[in-house]
Amino acid sequence: MQDNKPVKSFIVDIIETIAFVIVAVIIIRFFIGEIRWIPSGSMHPTLLEGDRIFVERFSRFYDSPKRGDIMIFYPPFVELDNSFGGVFRRLSGFFCKDIAYIKRVVGMPGDKIEIKELNDGSSVVLINDKPFDEPYIQSKFDYIKCSEKMYCGPFTVPAGQYFMMGDNRGNSQDSRFWGFLPQDRFIGKAVFLFWPPTRMKNL
Repeated sequence: MQDNKPVKSFIVDIIETIAFVIVAVIIIRFFIGEIRWIPSGSMHPTLLEGDRIFVERFSRFYDSPKRGDIMIFYPPFVELDNSFGGVFRRLSGFFCKDIAYIKRVVGMPGDKIEIKELNDGSSVVLINDKPFDEPYIQSKFDYIKCSEKMYCGPFTVPAGQYFMMGDNRGNSQDSRFWGFLPQDRFIGKAVFLFWPPTRMKNL
């Protein structure tokens, strides 16, 4: 009879290696960070389509997002799959289909926010009745005009929630359309653009 022990040992080694890799990936993604790519132009000119960024996740254990931070998150209208398979896919990144957005924190809990169009055709975000300086946006003249269905204020950001906006104000589905973002929806903070090398920079 042929000895199958070497074959069984090889199979066991393969299974153990795969299990180790999966656990390592989950630990790294949950406690340290992950790599993401930019699929749309909503963050022009800061981030372009196809950019690769590193998203750190460890700071969420001891700190809250700050105004100006570029954050990855699950928008509030997306129903997350909380089954074992859904949680596993989010933790591991394998075959995860949950929609994630990338926007900038503009409104903090307790802030009074208003988006106002000025006489020269430009628009400005007022925070606590003061214009908010945003040198990173695409253009102060390129804004989606506010309508009654949009969140343009004035309003106060509720406790534990945030007002998120894309840097490309003329092409961004952000809090102006779907409202406030609960803090538990944040995934992590974009901290470094590493690809393409010609655009490498801290965020």
